Amino acid sequence: MARPMKLNYKGYSVRNNLLTIPLTAIILFASSFSFSSELPPLTHTLTAVTKTFKAPALRLKNLDEEFVDIKDLKGKVVVVNFWATWCPPCRREMGSLERLHLATKDKNVVVLTVNIGEDSETVFSFLGTVEPSPSFPILFDPDVESLGRWKVMALPTTYIVGPDGNVAFRAVGGREFDHPNILEAIASLNR
Repeated sequence: MARPMKLNYKGYSVRNNLLTIPLTAIILFASSFSFSSELPPLTHTLTAVTKTFKAPALRLKNLDEEFVDIKDLKGKVVVVNFWATWCPPCRREMGSLERLHLATKDKNVVVLTVNIGEDSETVFSFLGTVEPSPSFPILFDPDVESLGRWKVMALPTTYIVGPDGNVAFRAVGGREFDHPNILEAIASLNR
């Protein structure tokens, strides 16, 4: 039986190099963030969804291992934020999500954050570093199934769902969620 051909030039394996180049590129790209002294600012805008659609299914366990289902929140404005502890903008916007939660919890607004692919110990350890400490529900998607349903292509991604259950706004990238522009956009959904 013939073996697959392996190109070799002066001890340099092309087959091995096909893996080395993309891995090196990924490592260099990721390390550029860790060495940068200045991170880009969090933004203060939301993108209005021009063609509204019903919020996809979302039923996940929280830190207390109780299920939270977005269907049970119909009639409320729901902020759904997808994040991970390894994501720098996700980490940076967490405090503003808590301030948003505190400012709007008595105004028919619910903040839900969905951690993607991490265990509760990792998340709990990270939460100890967040100021102010989050009091909103943190949900877990260890199998990363919600990303496809919600069409999440990057972290962080946030959707704002109106009381009618339709997605009204979307934000990809870090936001300062307690900024007046964002607070006004969220408040407009309750009018």
